[in-house]
Amino acid sequence: MAVDNDYLTQKKPLNALIIFALPIIIGNLFQHTYTMADSAIVGRYVSEQALAAVGASYALTNIFICIAIGGGIGSSVIVSQYFGAKNYEKTKSAAYTSLIVFLIISVFLGVFGLLLSEKIMILLNTPKDVIDMSVEYLNIYFMGLPFLFMYNVLSSMFNALGKSKIPLYFLIFSSVFNVALDWILVTQFFMGVSGVAWATLIAQSISSVLSFLVLIFEFKKFEGKSAFVINEIYPMAKIALPSILQQSTVSIGMMLVQSVVNSFGSEALAGFSAAMRVESICIVPMTGIGNAVSSYTAQNIGANSEKRVVEGYHAANKLVFVCAATIFVILKLFNKSIISLFLGTNGTLMAINTGQSLLSFMAWFFCLIGLKMAVDGLLRGSGDMKVFTIANLVNLFIRVFTAMTFAPRIGIFMVWYAVPIGWLSNFIISFAEYRTGKWKEIYKNRIKK
Repeated sequence: MAVDNDYLTQKKPLNALIIFALPIIIGNLFQHTYTMADSAIVGRYVSEQALAAVGASYALTNIFICIAIGGGIGSSVIVSQYFGAKNYEKTKSAAYTSLIVFLIISVFLGVFGLLLSEKIMILLNTPKDVIDMSVEYLNIYFMGLPFLFMYNVLSSMFNALGKSKIPLYFLIFSSVFNVALDWILVTQFFMGVSGVAWATLIAQSISSVLSFLVLIFEFKKFEGKSAFVINEIYPMAKIALPSILQQSTVSIGMMLVQSVVNSFGSEALAGFSAAMRVESICIVPMTGIGNAVSSYTAQNIGANSEKRVVEGYHAANKLVFVCAATIFVILKLFNKSIISLFLGTNGTLMAINTGQSLLSFMAWFFCLIGLKMAVDGLLRGSGDMKVFTIANLVNLFIRVFTAMTFAPRIGIFMVWYAVPIGWLSNFIISFAEYRTGKWKEIYKNRIKK
């Protein structure tokens, strides 16, 4: 049957990327808005220690989010390639196979997290005055992990089909509902950090169930049967595992250096946590562009349109510079006001100074992660994962080594100085691989096999 959402292979590259990326960016902004609301509400209405507790948990929880997002994006590359080639039966089977595999993985990781949450927080040198609240938050979070995984993988499946507006609608619903629950459970029922954790679990569980029902409805439009196909796991894993690493690099690095930040005390941790929430929002447009390039590349590779891939990559870089310039102006003008949203009027001087310093410094460098995300998206969308993986490992190593080696000796600011160095190194390696042109042959070789 004819399918009306093949614009990634038909429209002008810049227009196609904007149409596809904009709902992803808006949706992810809503997703990060409710994580900011978690921090702002507990910081203002519970205590600075509660903000630090949620922040101490954030680095770990974000790794699991990135595993879900990275796995979904990696799997969606295969779905996009089948969809671009108009093989709708394999499109459906690859999507269902991905969902079943990641549901199993999420249950395993949830049990793992429940058993080891306290030990992990101790290992990360979490300040003693916040560790109990951190563990309380994490345990509720891990109970809802299967819903979080299903929601993010389902969103990637919709994106693979060019239906990026559907995840946006669910994200808006989930985010607004989550913030409302945050407010009620914290300010009316006085549940503290457990209140924001329960709000997230409830909102995401409802959204994941509704998303699955809509996906079933969408697949009914396609010809062919759908089934779990074990042979699809290996090609998806080859792309999903490095994609998980790429998506998780920021969070893994953050968690590994969290122990360094924690050693400066709960006041510095509160300021750092507030700034990192803001940084995560600033990265959203860059991640959205990279994910759009990934699906765009996959569909055009499947349609044998390598020239459009190159044109799309150049268009993506233009979008990166526009977003980076906008972020720079906002952070330079309003960094103090932004940090005050989290800490209120009672924030300590160290917390405020730490948050402002981080935002003011990072404002200069978001173009680097945008350029990195764009070229990484092209490599991932084509299935060229070896150098992609190496580049992201180098990024992770540089960030962790610089922060852990120099921050204890020189000062906490070395934690964020390490970030742009890692981003730049990643971009240089990935861009060099793109210039070789090897990515053009990966899909053709896989199909021949």
